[in-house]
Amino acid sequence: MGSKPATRLRIFLIEFALALGGFAIGTGEFAIMGLMPNVSQDLGVTEPQVGHLISAYALGVVVGAPLLAVIGARFFRRQLLIWLMAFYAVGNLASALADDYTGVMIARFVAGLPHGAYFGVACLVAASMVPVHQRAKAVSRVMMGLTLALLLGNPMAAWMGQSLDWRYVYMFVGLISMITLTMVISVLPVDPQEQRKGSFSEIRAFNRAGIWFALAIGAIGFSGMFAVFSYLAPTLLEVTKVEEYWIPLALAVFGLGGFIGNLAGGWLFDRLGFRAVGVILLLSACILLAFPSTTGTLPVLLIACFLVAMMGALGPALQTHLMDVAHGAQNLAAASHHAAFNVANALGPWLAGMAITAGFGWSSTGYVGATTATLGLLIFLAAWRHKQKGLRKAEANQVPVS
Repeated sequence: MGSKPATRLRIFLIEFALALGGFAIGTGEFAIMGLMPNVSQDLGVTEPQVGHLISAYALGVVVGAPLLAVIGARFFRRQLLIWLMAFYAVGNLASALADDYTGVMIARFVAGLPHGAYFGVACLVAASMVPVHQRAKAVSRVMMGLTLALLLGNPMAAWMGQSLDWRYVYMFVGLISMITLTMVISVLPVDPQEQRKGSFSEIRAFNRAGIWFALAIGAIGFSGMFAVFSYLAPTLLEVTKVEEYWIPLALAVFGLGGFIGNLAGGWLFDRLGFRAVGVILLLSACILLAFPSTTGTLPVLLIACFLVAMMGALGPALQTHLMDVAHGAQNLAAASHHAAFNVANALGPWLAGMAITAGFGWSSTGYVGATTATLGLLIFLAAWRHKQKGLRKAEANQVPVS
């Protein structure tokens, strides 16, 4: 960073600060999934209506990621990270203070706006500090904050919501966001050699088939994990017939799967490249298809939760692939990656909620997820075919492929 290479200690501190921000965002995003019964009772709405709060946050990410990435293209990445994390802190404090369902929904939408741009810029900063062949691992280390939110933040949030009040969870997220903000100011210098682009140049460079294929894979293929995760708490209560205190444990197991999946995704992409995405989607479709048969017994369900969450491997794999195909539109593509994943976050609960409302039962979320993962695999195959066609054309013309 800056005029001379960063030391290992400086790189560690920067990655830690960025991952801490990811922990805050992951806890803020996913906590409500383990608090569905509590929020439902407090606001006087049904659990599927609480699912709409998840979708409101996801919609905020979808709107905010490309918008803030384009607006922020002229800023240094350090400046942008500071403003985005301050924005996130305000959105979560507003969620804690809102006094009715409509107010909470608006606050969740606002909190989602900086999500995608933050992760996009954070991953670009991490990738810029290491050699090319280590980029996916660096991205996975920053994204580790998000998976640690699943492993530690969400079970803690579920306990906090059950023991105190669900609103304290969002106060806690706001506090962690402010600590992240302070750390970024302290450890991340401005890089005077950083190339900044005009907003419209990124938009022009964004219009590539490879980018759109990658975003479609994330939006469709990844929604299966959210279909299961969003309704995990009521599935435990209504199908597995366990007491409420088992919910934090199930969330922790899910988080462990996401944590290991995130590391595995970076490792797999550094070795297989884009093929890693197809492998992850194929395995995920099989696991999700088997999920409904596991919901009757707690130990088997916990194993299934772990395996479903391993689908998080798709995150660093697709994020790094986008860096390869988004020349000239790095900020916009990196942020849009998280917008696509939050389309998945909105689509998964919505489709699963439709299946549950139609009378197919809580376990039907697995079949919904298997269907979307299979669709994602089909999109991957189309993307792979497009990529190979481009390589053959480039070899014939002896020109580099963009």
